[in-house]
Amino acid sequence: MDWHIECSGVWKVFGRDPAGALNAIRGGSLDKAHARKTLSHVVGVADASLQIPRGEIFCIMGLAGSGKSTLLGPINRLIEPTAGTIRVGGADVGAMDRHALSLLRSKTIGMVFQHMALWPHRTLEDNVAYGLEIRGVAKGERRRRASEALAMMKLDGWEGHYPDELSGGMQQRVGLARALAADPEILLMDEPFSALDPIIRRELQNHFLDLSARMKKTTVFVTHDLDEAVRLGDRIAIMRDGHIVQIGTREEIILHPADDYVAEFVRPMSRSRFVKAEDVMLRPDSAMRRPDATVPHDADLRTITAKLAAVRQPIGVERDGAIVGIIDSYALISAITAAEPPVTLEPHSPTEGPSDARHPDLEPVR
Repeated sequence: MDWHIECSGVWKVFGRDPAGALNAIRGGSLDKAHARKTLSHVVGVADASLQIPRGEIFCIMGLAGSGKSTLLGPINRLIEPTAGTIRVGGADVGAMDRHALSLLRSKTIGMVFQHMALWPHRTLEDNVAYGLEIRGVAKGERRRRASEALAMMKLDGWEGHYPDELSGGMQQRVGLARALAADPEILLMDEPFSALDPIIRRELQNHFLDLSARMKKTTVFVTHDLDEAVRLGDRIAIMRDGHIVQIGTREEIILHPADDYVAEFVRPMSRSRFVKAEDVMLRPDSAMRRPDATVPHDADLRTITAKLAAVRQPIGVERDGAIVGIIDSYALISAITAAEPPVTLEPHSPTEGPSDARHPDLEPVR
């Protein structure tokens, strides 16, 4: 596998003596809370390892303080890791000198933040071209590339305007255009859409997905929003207290949570959205004739339900032209029941109000 980004055993400890604190943490098996209380050091990232292939959108998500943004920083050494190895394109980022690191940040990796920090006195074109200007690109070339990047963000014609003339969503587009103008191989995106209104946010998510499908850039996308991670990510990493708890596809995360924490985290998400035909199907009978109607092996429950309702008989599941399974109404009902188990309510005394108990480690994701 051609890993574009590799992180192995990455730690980030904040404090006066991070290396000494890390040795104590490793030797004493201290968790994040005890490290803060007994050592006066904060564990931002704890022994994190991940591998990201070229062209993948990899989402890192978790609650506030989980370490998701802190893990993003060591990839281009905006944050120096306390321990561990980070490789980008096979090159050891920790071993890079100042010049190599400057090239990594200016050519290989582009960053998009929640707050764009656009220059208020510069036009949109000059804002987008700023990184190219720092690199010494000729004025005509950087203006051409800035104009192309703005056009990709559907901001053509706005080149001469200033940031204060734009809405928040438009400013976010300028920030993404600025990252794309340098044509980086990798995008690091730290909650870029979280401050936007829901409609504008979804619009930008759609636009980002369209761009990603065309440009095939490797993207590490940090978010606290499960819906956003599921919508955008090819794979998702869920973090808690600096640790990566689980890495998997959206289906793996939702249908097969690694522990109770992940299960509670993804509980609001409808599991039936992620059930596919190959998860529902029964083994075909070799004596059975080929079904009149079929669905692809990766068809979702909505497609399966519509097909069964239309033909009113068992349907086949097809992969590479072959029938690999059969789905009838009973199999479908069983799958839906398993995906969405009934909720049981705990009885309470009539004199008590409704329970407002929460998981001790979780706060609502907003």
